Amino acid sequence: MTDTRLDEVALPALLRHARTTYGVAMRKALAEGGYDDIPGNGLYVIGALAWGETPLSQIVRELRVTKQAAGQLVDALVLRGYLVREVDPEDRRRLTVTLTERGRAAAETQAAAREAIDAELTARIGADKVQHAREALAALIDMRRDAEG
Repeated sequence: MTDTRLDEVALPALLRHARTTYGVAMRKALAEGGYDDIPGNGLYVIGALAWGETPLSQIVRELRVTKQAAGQLVDALVLRGYLVREVDPEDRRRLTVTLTERGRAAAETQAAAREAIDAELTARIGADKVQHAREALAALIDMRRDAEG
């Protein structure tokens, strides 16, 4: 890709291929660790839950899938031992979803693969350019959120 004139390549195409770099590395590391049964959007759910107190409803909104598809994804992750679904002790009408020990281990494997890609990227282009890329991507996210209200 470095021999291509970057100003001639559409930014969405670059984003798609860059995202694939992370996905391939994460899937490979997960498969090597025995976590090869995570469904498509499962990486996002596991990563988001590992990152912090992100409500499942927010994760589903960000995935931009139907409630039915989200429910099927959660069911698959529960069935495969990555998540546990429990009744919220403070509001019995709500369910909470958290990572199991297997889910946390998969999240750590996924994070290590991401960190390896980040480290190689930093080695190739430098920390300043990586930071600029993060700022540009964050601006794109803000633009979408602003447009959605």
